[in-house]
Amino acid sequence: MSRKVIVLGETRDSSLRNVSFEAVAAAKTVAEGGEVVGVVFGEAVAEAGKELIHYGADRVIVVENEQLKQYSSDGYTQALMAVIDQENPEGIILGHTSLGKDLAPRVAGKLGSGLISDAIAVEEAGGNIVFTRPIYSGKAFEKRIVTEGIVFATIRPNNIDPLEHDASRSGDVQSLSVDIKDLRTVIKEVLRKATEGVDLSEAKVIVAGGRGVKSAEGFEPLKELADVLGGAVGASRGACDADYCDYALQIGQTGKVVTPDLYIACGISGAIQHLAGMSNSKVIVAINKDPEANIFKVADYGIVGDLFEVVPLLTEEIKALLVKS
Repeated sequence: MSRKVIVLGETRDSSLRNVSFEAVAAAKTVAEGGEVVGVVFGEAVAEAGKELIHYGADRVIVVENEQLKQYSSDGYTQALMAVIDQENPEGIILGHTSLGKDLAPRVAGKLGSGLISDAIAVEEAGGNIVFTRPIYSGKAFEKRIVTEGIVFATIRPNNIDPLEHDASRSGDVQSLSVDIKDLRTVIKEVLRKATEGVDLSEAKVIVAGGRGVKSAEGFEPLKELADVLGGAVGASRGACDADYCDYALQIGQTGKVVTPDLYIACGISGAIQHLAGMSNSKVIVAINKDPEANIFKVADYGIVGDLFEVVPLLTEEIKALLVKS
């Protein structure tokens, strides 16, 4: 059954986040040969709309409004509902990000629709679209299908491969005027407590530190290794609680859930709350002085040693390999 599926392209500073391209790929599977319509909100985001087409969207609807420059639940809900009313889609796909986790349930409630959240895989099987999602903090997985109504889902970043970028793909970029009104909240200023460089939730490589880094200065070797690998720095809750770093870096059940290609855990014991946020990483490397540390139970590779000796050695070896290549 072919479907029209709309995909919300999530922007940051007028540039699309990688999860937007992953959502387009998921929407292609859900559409089953039907039309994938990208949607972008904000100010001066027409170019971002074209980028969605290059990654596989058939056409794009742009809603440009000063009230949508920063995310607000009311503003984005009004804009997305206006697009839905115009397009009458059979499917809706968003990223399972902070924005998506807030917006999707509100819109699903207004539509009287079900919602499959935090999907890590989307496939066609036996005439149904099957979504796979983790449950019990990643200890088990369930498969869900939608038997009637709109196929509405959010997808976890870094789990579905985007289609190949093709600048020759063409499609219409249409403008839709939406009167955003009766906002209960107004964004005056946004203060971000985030690290510069690679977005932690979308990073392909993460170097994370725990209480074993001992201080804020102890994160410096980890930052250097992350820079060399083109990755991001993360932390356990223990490191955040000890004021070694900001809570924006926290990975775990009460922090960010990440699924990078490579996760390097330095001085992290492996509490169950932390494992819930990173255990689905494709390759896990653990560095810890304690050979009995719980982190080694989930690690693909383990190094028993002092992180302040091991991490600089790793950094130098990787630098040498990069020079040779």
